[in-house]
Amino acid sequence: MSSKEGKYNIKAICQMLGIQPGTLRAWERRYKMIEPVRNQAGHRLYTEEHVAILRWLIEKVNNGFTIGQAVGLMEKGNIIFDVTAEKKKDDYSEQLADEILEALLQFRENKAHELMNQAFSLFNVEKVTIEILGPLLVRVGDMWEKGDITVAHEHFISSFLRTKIGNIFQSFPVDGYLPKVVAVCGPQEKHELGLLIFTLFLRRKGFEVVYLGGGIPERDVELVIKEVSAKFFFTSCTLSLNLPSTFALINHLEETFEDLIIGVGGTALSYMSEKDEQKYGKYVVGITKQDWESWLSAHLKR
Repeated sequence: MSSKEGKYNIKAICQMLGIQPGTLRAWERRYKMIEPVRNQAGHRLYTEEHVAILRWLIEKVNNGFTIGQAVGLMEKGNIIFDVTAEKKKDDYSEQLADEILEALLQFRENKAHELMNQAFSLFNVEKVTIEILGPLLVRVGDMWEKGDITVAHEHFISSFLRTKIGNIFQSFPVDGYLPKVVAVCGPQEKHELGLLIFTLFLRRKGFEVVYLGGGIPERDVELVIKEVSAKFFFTSCTLSLNLPSTFALINHLEETFEDLIIGVGGTALSYMSEKDEQKYGKYVVGITKQDWESWLSAHLKR
């Protein structure tokens, strides 16, 4: 298929790029930087070239430009968008993730550091943390649960990634106008890196996050929420056997803090019963950046 042929509808584009449909339509109306093609039914379709243009604009906006400034820069810069280059970059990010994992499984820390530096030189922080480190964490967790790697491997890799993510976490500025967040792993949970990735996403947006990690007694969680006047509370559960205690914590906090907005994530949620899904589904933040964006946008309006 040619890069000039319509391929993606607006829903697919928004999920792919992490942008709200209303925002995309507003950009198109005001700046006319792209013009979707229409299929026989009159529906808007976006080409590979449109994807490359939008990805470039969103990256500029994420780096501090207004959309107007980004469009102006694009128009003045005589920029050529190479759609094959975009695909190659995505493929290379997957290759880097594989190489980082291989280095860590061999306990080659210096090599892993070298590959991480390479990733940060090619991609923005958000892509590295959410699209490279995030899936890497899931793979490591799956390998550990299946017995494909040792406890030593899991601890070494977790320690390496926790240090990297923690350093990035502290580098982001805080927007004092945004509500405060408390994040803690669910009861008996040992795997905290998934929650750390999510809180990194929040810090990237300017939220002040009090990250407590795992092993925090319920009374201490309450104390911190009161102390910082948190509006949001996030927790995670990776092991299905810990789901009941995680749900119990949610129930307790909901009863204790009437205005607290609660979110939960983690791989164990895929094992929820239909009954639990009906009751707790509203708290689930999802597993992709697009899921997180949608959930957060909906709850910030409260």
